Order: sequence, then structure tokens, then C-alpha cells
Amino acid sequence: MSPYGSDRSPRRPMRRKLLQALTAGVVLATATGCSFTWQDFPRLGMPTPVTEEAPRILSLWQGSWAAALVTGILVWGLIIWSVIFHRRSRTKVEVPPQTRYNMPIEALYTVVPLIIVSVLFYFTARDESKLLALSKPAHTINVIGFQWSWGFNYIEDVDGDAATPKAGAVPKELAAIPDRFTKDFQAGAEGVYEKGVPGDRNPQTGNPGPTLVLPKGEKVRFILSSNDVIHSFWVVPFLFKQDVIPGHTNVFEVTPSQEGTFMGKCAELCGVDHSRMLFNVKVVSPEKYRAYLKELAEKGQTGFLPAGIKQTDPARNAEVNQL
Repeated sequence: MSPYGSDRSPRRPMRRKLLQALTAGVVLATATGCSFTWQDFPRLGMPTPVTEEAPRILSLWQGSWAAALVTGILVWGLIIWSVIFHRRSRTKVEVPPQTRYNMPIEALYTVVPLIIVSVLFYFTARDESKLLALSKPAHTINVIGFQWSWGFNYIEDVDGDAATPKAGAVPKELAAIPDRFTKDFQAGAEGVYEKGVPGDRNPQTGNPGPTLVLPKGEKVRFILSSNDVIHSFWVVPFLFKQDVIPGHTNVFEVTPSQEGTFMGKCAELCGVDHSRMLFNVKVVSPEKYRAYLKELAEKGQTGFLPAGIKQTDPARNAEVNQL
């Protein structure tokens, strides 16, 4: 008699269970992706990029998946090879020869992970430095996070007169912004603002939250500040988010490349109504953008909202100038 009892009983149930598990996996993968199309597959779950910078992020995401897939195939291959060629024999029950160590294999599984991590680190650091590099932007917008919505200071020369306000003067509401960023403000930037509440709705889409308007094809610098706790500014199809920290100023730049209205949200758990900190980003033509700024001015929304918690001078200007 076989040491396992029947020659067929131990293996057939195992094969049946494996087939059932594979079938369940296929059903789960297909049933949960009803809106998935093959055109979406190359993005691997990412939305369609809508800025000139976002494809770099998408490429890094795809490269990380490719590296993970290659590593997974190698590991799965070794597991399957071991299962097939080193399985226990039906007739031999003795313990196989034991090997205490194998220096080539141990060196391999030490060196290979180091190479993988080093390559991923290189590409991540390279792309991060490109994405966070600052230039001379066409527009500057101060995004203010507060419980439980968002404010947007458009630091723009709305009236077209570079002499108003006085050149070089920084409004007291923007005093928390470091000097290395205020020096790039437009001449005559008297500014307009929009302050949201959770109950706001975008008139075109009905999506909740206030709407931030951006010009297509023109570089925008975002200066992020908070009035209370840590938030996170995330425009989903930008494929990029950055924390909004009280007492610290984060900055990044993007160039919108596609018109439309897109959803944004706070990506940092900031309190009881965190889920209501939604907003919209509407990308329009430069002409419509300038018209929108004038609409805000006509509504009386001129000047600026207070730009976050005031920082001490050493903290406000401690970081190295990136320009």
C-alpha cells in the first residue's frame, strides 16, 4: 500500500482545489472591473494624465509594475520548479539530503534585491527632482487648506496695471509665504480669491466642493499652506499630490494639457469631516481663465485670503533656493 493510502485520493482533491481557486481568481478579476477596457490597461489603474508633467509619473508607475512583475515571475518560477522537481516521492519516505548553505545562491538573493532597490531609487530620485524643479511660472496660485474646505488665492495682475499695488510690496495676507516665492509674484498682482465650503457644487458637473480654474497650456505654480492641521492637495488626474502643512510651505508646478473638469480631494486624514474636503479643477482656455478672474473681481472677491499659519523668519526662509 502506498504510504499515502490510496494512489489517487491525495492528489485529485488538491488538483480540484487548485482549479477552483484559479477559476475564482479569474471571476473576481473580471467581475470587479466592469468599466475596465483594454485601452486602460497600459496605465495599470492610473487615470488619463491631464498635465505635461503627469506622463513622467505614469512612466515611473509602469516601470515599477514591470520590475515587480519580473521579480514575481522569477519567484513564482522557482516555487513551481521546486514543487514539481523536488516534491516528495510516493514510494520514498526518507528525508532528502540536507544542505546547510549554498554560497552562490545566498550571494544571489542578497545582491539581486540590492540591485532592484538601487535601480528603483535612481529612477524615483531622477523623476522627483524633475517634478519638483521650479522655473519662472506664468501664474501663481496659493492653495489654502482648512477644516473643512479649500481657499484659492489667484496672485494675478487682474486689472492689467503693473503699478497697482506698489511693485515689490507683499500683501500682509501673504506674509507667511517665503521670500524666495514672493519675489516671483507678477508685478501689479492685486489678486482675487475663491473660498469654498463643503456644500459647494460645480455648476457643470454637480460634483461637491469649490472649483479651482486653471489655464490650459500655461505653467502654474501652486503654493500650499494650511490654516490649521495637515491636509494634502490631490488632483487625481495630475497623478501627483503634496502635503499642505501648517508652518511649512510646499510648492510645485504643472502645465495643464487638457480642458475639462476634474476631481480633487484631501488625501490626508485631517479630522472628522475629512471626507468632505473635496474640490474641482476646471481647465479652460487662457482667455476664459482671464475672464474668470475678472468675474471674481466684479463679485468683490479682490485681495487675498490669509495664507496659512505665520512662520518665523528663520523657518520661513531656511530652505535652499531652488530657482
